[in-house]
Amino acid sequence: MKFLFLCTGNSCRSILSEVLFNSRAPEGWVAYSAGSQPSGQVHLLTIETLQKSGLSIDGLWSKSIDDCEQYHVDVVITVCDSAAQEACPLYLGGAIKAHWGLSDPSHLELPKEEKLKAFQETVDHINRRLDALFTLDIAQMTRPEIIASINQIAHIN
Repeated sequence: MKFLFLCTGNSCRSILSEVLFNSRAPEGWVAYSAGSQPSGQVHLLTIETLQKSGLSIDGLWSKSIDDCEQYHVDVVITVCDSAAQEACPLYLGGAIKAHWGLSDPSHLELPKEEKLKAFQETVDHINRRLDALFTLDIAQMTRPEIIASINQIAHIN
């Protein structure tokens, strides 16, 4: 099963989601990430946070939605923060769509150590949602059940 995590800049939340997903995914599952207006670079604290967690940053880059069309994803999850009035990118395709809003730690005006703590909190938040996702027996579920379950995961804080 192929997942695409989308946000605006593809420098923080969607990149974290992609790497965390791929580091833990069941066999046959893979994730990609993209942005509707990619920043062109992965945020330096995203890289530092992933490295501190022992996760590979090889091959990471800030991508556009167009860069990911070739993957023909099954599920698209937007991670922009609607509470912050961010515009979530629209993905037009037959994929299942869900919204797992996350606050963006990269925009916080804090000293570096506090900002790194916010990045780690975002990682922890994503991992709690992935814990729930990876327990789903998607092979035994109907498309409406999959949609409902993936959308329900958005409520995990």
